[in-house]
Amino acid sequence: MTRTFALTLGVALLLGGAYSRSAEEQARPTCKHAASRQFDFWIGQWRVTEKGKLAGHNRIERILDGCALLENWTGAKGGEGKSLNFFDRDDGLWHQTWIDRSGGALFLSGKFENGAMRLQGAQPASDKQPATRHRITWTALPDGSVRQLWESTPVGKEEWATQFDGLYVREKAAGD
Repeated sequence: MTRTFALTLGVALLLGGAYSRSAEEQARPTCKHAASRQFDFWIGQWRVTEKGKLAGHNRIERILDGCALLENWTGAKGGEGKSLNFFDRDDGLWHQTWIDRSGGALFLSGKFENGAMRLQGAQPASDKQPATRHRITWTALPDGSVRQLWESTPVGKEEWATQFDGLYVREKAAGD
């Protein structure tokens, strides 16, 4: 009797463990919800201009099973930078961490509202500049292009100055 009970208990525990793992796997959060797709209009290979002049090229790609976007910027004058962009389910905000090859960094967060993605953040004061607030707005345009407007203002002020007003136009694939 004891041996049969032990065997039955062992099988039950084994099956219960298998069922729990299966349920866990099914319940694991994914990044397939609508909020994680709000910035998808920015995905692609882009030629970027400002006031009609080439500013650079940008490749935005979905990574980590759709949980993040990776930006790969190459400026017309040789600058390079990358950003990681993601929607955080816990705080309900989009976040961007930008770094360029000179070590310049931006940490932004915000929301997709009224047809545009707007991210904001502040940089502390340095020897070269006062503490500064930044806001960057990406807007998908009807023709498939994207406008990126980057504005900044010293902390404590409300007069925003344009740092960059770029137009992203999709690059044609070879053979197009």
